[in-house]
Amino acid sequence: MRSRYDDPSFNPAGVALPRFGGPTYALRFRLLRLFWMAAWLLLAAWTPPQLRRWRNALLRIFGARIHETATVHAKARIWWPAHLVMEDYASMGPGVICYNVATITIRSFASVSQRAHLCTGTHDVQDSTFPLVSRPIVIGANAWIAAEAFVGPGVMVGEGAVLGARGVAARSLEAWTIYVGNPAKPVRARRPEAGAAHALAS
Repeated sequence: MRSRYDDPSFNPAGVALPRFGGPTYALRFRLLRLFWMAAWLLLAAWTPPQLRRWRNALLRIFGARIHETATVHAKARIWWPAHLVMEDYASMGPGVICYNVATITIRSFASVSQRAHLCTGTHDVQDSTFPLVSRPIVIGANAWIAAEAFVGPGVMVGEGAVLGARGVAARSLEAWTIYVGNPAKPVRARRPEAGAAHALAS
């Protein structure tokens, strides 16, 4: 879903800019998001872990592309389901903030742990209108975003990469590498044998 300022047909004349209290998105989309938030609060946010399939079904109704084996915790906060892709056995833990104004893709066996923040949105700080800028995030297969870590707009987390607890990734992470800190720096390699396929084959 594009913001009003990404829409070439939008005429901003006489409309308050977001930085001065105006809305970033058209009324129709704001109402859709309100409906989504109410649906999750009433139908999913209180559900126990065992109702994973029910939560997945609700996400699909709102446009998510989510594999039946994926797991989204009831306390995860997803900005807009239609911008979420989760492959087989991908997981999103409690308290995760999934600010997906652009698409977030979580590939097979990747894990996003509790209270991590996946953020696809930022602002153009050189523009006086301070417009929203969004770029997609991809979390590669077998990757792990640990507790309270932050992944910024446009970041590609390579296959099997690890972002340690409270780490901050503003740039893409190489495959099978462990990163820690703010900003995230590589500290050592991770063995590809740690991938889920090896556990399944044993």
